Amino acid sequence: MKPGDPAAVEQLFDSVASRYDQLNDLLSLGLHRQWKRQLQCLLRPAAGETWLDLCCGTGDLALELARRVRPGGSVLGLDAAAAPLELARHRQSRQPWLNVVFQQGDALSTGLPDASADGIVMAYGLRNLADPVVGLKEMARLLKPGRLAGVLDFNRLTTAGPAADFQRFYLRRLVVPVASAAGLKEEYAYLEESLKRFPDGTAQERLALEAGFAEARHHTLVAGQMGMLLLKR
Repeated sequence: MKPGDPAAVEQLFDSVASRYDQLNDLLSLGLHRQWKRQLQCLLRPAAGETWLDLCCGTGDLALELARRVRPGGSVLGLDAAAAPLELARHRQSRQPWLNVVFQQGDALSTGLPDASADGIVMAYGLRNLADPVVGLKEMARLLKPGRLAGVLDFNRLTTAGPAADFQRFYLRRLVVPVASAAGLKEEYAYLEESLKRFPDGTAQERLALEAGFAEARHHTLVAGQMGMLLLKR
């Protein structure tokens, strides 16, 4: 599939939805949950705030945010693919005290009001957008002045070295074979291709500033394999 093709990306996440969380836990040894908690700790969501989770997938991050903004706060989880949202809504139905709504929509054009969010997160979504720059501009439009947003994703390694070698080994020799055993070879082979068009950390900082953020800092995790872009409006 062609990276950044909206229809293809939507189809991909619809097809992997039922096994997405299980594979993420397996392939990251459960560490993706820790990275998401780390992101939230840095963004400091507080009671009574309104937060957005763009490209929310199956809703694990949105639900955790909803716990942190209680009482009085709310979370909107937005995703283009229908199947992950159904799983997210099922999760929420078992925790009805959490004020979170899951809605199908386009992270590039949400239709939400300007400056309507106290905070925004996007985990493993920016890389899959048709235009990451437009995605950053939409985040800046939605975020209230002075508030924080965060993006978690794979880190694009642009220079040769042990970290880049390990990333290729991980994607080709671990991710694809494990996904193949689950009947999802093509869906997960896409991951390496999507990284080729993804801006590296320095470029993400520059693009975020051009998109309207006042501050942008990119940090790497797990020996440079993952990246966390912290933004301030």
